[in-house]
Amino acid sequence: MTSANTPRTLLGGLTPAQFLSQHWQKSPLLIRGALPDFSSPLEPDDLAGLACEEGIEARLVEENGPDKAWQVSHGPFDDETFSRLPTSGWSLLVQAVDHYVPEVAELLEAFDFVPSWRLDDVMVSYAPPGGSVGAHVDQYDVFLLQVSGKRRWQLGGSPGDEASLIPGIDLRILENFSVEAGQEWVLEPGDMLYLPPGVAHHGVSESEDCMTFSIGFRAPSADEVVTSYADYIGEQLGDSQRYGDADLQPPLDVGELDDQAIARVRDLLLSAIDRPEQMAQWFGRAMTQPKYLDQVVPAESATTPEALRASLERGEQLVRSPGSRFAWRRQDDARATLFVDGDAVVCDPALARYLAAKSLIDADVLDYPDSERVLAALLDSGSLSGIDDEE
Repeated sequence: MTSANTPRTLLGGLTPAQFLSQHWQKSPLLIRGALPDFSSPLEPDDLAGLACEEGIEARLVEENGPDKAWQVSHGPFDDETFSRLPTSGWSLLVQAVDHYVPEVAELLEAFDFVPSWRLDDVMVSYAPPGGSVGAHVDQYDVFLLQVSGKRRWQLGGSPGDEASLIPGIDLRILENFSVEAGQEWVLEPGDMLYLPPGVAHHGVSESEDCMTFSIGFRAPSADEVVTSYADYIGEQLGDSQRYGDADLQPPLDVGELDDQAIARVRDLLLSAIDRPEQMAQWFGRAMTQPKYLDQVVPAESATTPEALRASLERGEQLVRSPGSRFAWRRQDDARATLFVDGDAVVCDPALARYLAAKSLIDADVLDYPDSERVLAALLDSGSLSGIDDEE
């Protein structure tokens, strides 16, 4: 990663430190020429082809659908679907295109000023003139990169959780949307718009070849955090720790739940959940869960560390499987936890840092202690593969 104090064209000349302090989760930022030389690795027909494949998450939004307004259809689609569409007023959205197109995945390396485990995926949308998904609010950060054609973006402030939605449709479109003064722009190829969570926005295509890459970030809700952590910590606790009241006094009313009872159960809950290292172990697993669990496929046969070393020394390389996610956490000077696809392995801190940073692995990894064992386990779990296998 380059210095936090080095200006970035991607950030409109701001340094990563300035962007994070001034805009991240605070205010929108329009960036003209963020990636001026970026050439889309996809054409609209390529995106339509992905949307026709089994197992790829794709949606078609039609403002005036055959059955109702703002009709949403889910893939896989076929040629007949696209042949019936009008010349305007619809959008095709394909999720996690970085999982299927390596050139799209490479784009994420430019966003190294945010922890990699915060990145979610790159959604790609195509729309003919007038195509949009309506004015809406996202609950996560997003960078909207225009890669071809033109799209008009309008921002409408932060309406909050109580904002009214259009009833009777399958999209969360705002019923009332007013463009704020000075918050309307047409983005052309290479331009990018950053939006923090909660900002109302509306994007409408103004060309025949409008394609937008949406780089989104993971932001689990409080409900998801509480539920997931409770499940994890519950498996660690067992049933021996129970509500107790050794300080019990004769009650004034036998049916009353008094303050002392609530204080005891509060203490029980806090002692169960306030475990920082257990929380870190859960969070590492949670934030590296693959977006699609069926994308990480275990190997059919086990890999021996000796054979792995020999293949790397011959010049062969390993690559992360599409959709695999890595992060790490230091335990002490000699040990770290490497989190990979919802699992964890203890290893040397330098090795954990190397593997969490590298998507392409060569013989240099053999310089780290116990690397053959860790790599063999990752190959067997499906988180890594050989380049020939990947192709």
